[in-house]
Amino acid sequence: MDTYDVIVIGGGPAGGSAAHVAARAGLRVALVDRHAFPRDKLCGGGFTGRSYRYYQEIFGAPIPAEIILTKTSVEFHAHGQELARIDDIPPIHMTMRRDMDASIVGHALASGAEDFCGAGVAEIDLEGRRVVLKDGRELGYAVLIGADGANSSVARALFGQAFDHERIGFGLEIEAPVPAADAPVRIDFGAAEWGYGWNFPKAGSATIGIGGVHSKNPEMKAAMERYCGIFGVAGQHKVKGAFLPFGDVRRWPGRREVLLAGDAAGLVDPITGEGIAYAMQSGALAGEAAVEAVRANHPPRALTLYKMKLRPIHRAMFHARWIRQIIFGRAFRNTFVRAFRGSGTVRYQYLRLMAGEIEYPALAWATFKKVPGFVVRSVTGR
Repeated sequence: MDTYDVIVIGGGPAGGSAAHVAARAGLRVALVDRHAFPRDKLCGGGFTGRSYRYYQEIFGAPIPAEIILTKTSVEFHAHGQELARIDDIPPIHMTMRRDMDASIVGHALASGAEDFCGAGVAEIDLEGRRVVLKDGRELGYAVLIGADGANSSVARALFGQAFDHERIGFGLEIEAPVPAADAPVRIDFGAAEWGYGWNFPKAGSATIGIGGVHSKNPEMKAAMERYCGIFGVAGQHKVKGAFLPFGDVRRWPGRREVLLAGDAAGLVDPITGEGIAYAMQSGALAGEAAVEAVRANHPPRALTLYKMKLRPIHRAMFHARWIRQIIFGRAFRNTFVRAFRGSGTVRYQYLRLMAGEIEYPALAWATFKKVPGFVVRSVTGR
């Protein structure tokens, strides 16, 4: 059995970041993924200002310009109503996960991580601290990082199931033809229950999809068909689906020397559904915790270190879940729509959040100050 300081399972934004940070620090790292890269991945591909900043901080270079398309206009709609088109917004970047993930894996391998991409996992032996690959190879570890998505095999090994079906989100999307050069980003609140729809123009296509809380959307396919009909592409393209763990944050993102990052830890924005930014950040933090635990010759301390590092993200998630009640809950959503249409402050704060200029605690406070008005308007209907 070949033994590593760190094994990372999953080569997406979380796993690639974790492997990069740990390998750059001098640890022996194995990066395992069932796919070789580049590979396709279902994702809206919104790459916000927050994501852009985290990418540059973690990898020491901006994301390559050729794999993103930058937009400065956005349209907001809600429940069939147009709310606003806003131009000259802070940049919103669009990317294809095939390109972005390959770039991140490239950084990890360049930092010294050993490449086991294209090798699926057959068994995770937590007691023996080993991972058995489908080709029979056995890898030992001091710290294991599970960054293998919403249906994480590492989470299943730890907890018996990867997620709670009542709390998880689900998304459907298609790749439609290349949009017009001046097409804005479009977001439709309410295209799915406790969720939204998106039309993200990219360099070679437009990604159109909807996502919402799984248990609240028994007719998700029909909702997707209706949403595609808005753009005249219903029934014309293959629909792909995936679970989205937005809002279902794991309080315990692992156990002892086993850590969960990104979607596997439920670190997806509960309002926007963005997972790339927190995936990269949590992966980097998991890598840092692994480095500290291994250097101290105490791998079981990795989770304690990791939880402390995750506190700002968990705090942001708490505030986001609170605000989500106002945006998506039936009691307030009509009032929120009216406020969004009529209030430049609400729109401005939301755009600043998307751009990564503020975090949820700041938006939560701004929203909290408006709650009395929301309540009055909900009761009076004004």
